[in-house]
Amino acid sequence: MEKDKEKAILQAAEAEFMQKGFGGAKTTSIAAKAGVTHAMLHYYFRTKDNLFSKVFESKFTILGTNFVTAFSNHSLCLLKRIEVGIRLHFDFLRDNPDLPRFVINELISRPERHDLMKERLQSMLGPIRYSVEQDLKNAIAKGEIYSISLTNLLIDIISLNAFVFIALPVLEPIAMQEFEDMDTFLLSRKEENVCILMNRLTPKTK
Repeated sequence: MEKDKEKAILQAAEAEFMQKGFGGAKTTSIAAKAGVTHAMLHYYFRTKDNLFSKVFESKFTILGTNFVTAFSNHSLCLLKRIEVGIRLHFDFLRDNPDLPRFVINELISRPERHDLMKERLQSMLGPIRYSVEQDLKNAIAKGEIYSISLTNLLIDIISLNAFVFIALPVLEPIAMQEFEDMDTFLLSRKEENVCILMNRLTPKTK
C-alpha cells in the first residue's frame, strides 16, 4: 500500500513538473492529483526538491539502463549495438516527449541543476565508458567505422533524437502535411536518424 501511494505521488509529480516546470509546480496540486494528503506527500518526500530529484533520477536510471543494455551486449557487433542504442534512446524520448524541453528549461532557469545532471550522466556512462571507448578504438583501427570519439557519438545520438521532441510543436504542422498521424511520423523520423548516424559511422565499400 505504501509503495502504491509513493508511486502515485511520483507519477503526479512527474506530470506536474513536465507541465509547469519546477518553479510552477505545487506540492498541494501534486498531492491532490495523487489522491493523498499534503501531509502524506511531505512524509514520503519532505520537500519539493527531494521529489524533483527522485523524478529526475528515475528517468535517468531508465535511460542509463537502456544505454548500458545496448552497448554491453557483446553478442552483437559494435555497429549493431550502436544502432540498438539509437533506437532505444529514441523510444525512451517518444515515451517521455516533454522531458528534453523540461531538462533544458530547468538547466537554464536553475543553473544549480548542472551538478545533478553531471552526476546522473557520470553514473549512467561510468559502467560502460571504458569498454565502449576500447571497442571504438579497435573498430576504427580495423577500418570498420570512421574515426569518432565516444563523446561525439553520444552527442550525435542525443542531439538528433532529442531535437525531434524539443521542436515537436514546430514540426507537427509540417509533419502532418505528409504523414497520417504522429506515430507514423515518429517511426519514420526514428528510421531517418538511424540512417543518418549509421551512414556517418560506416565506411563506404567500393
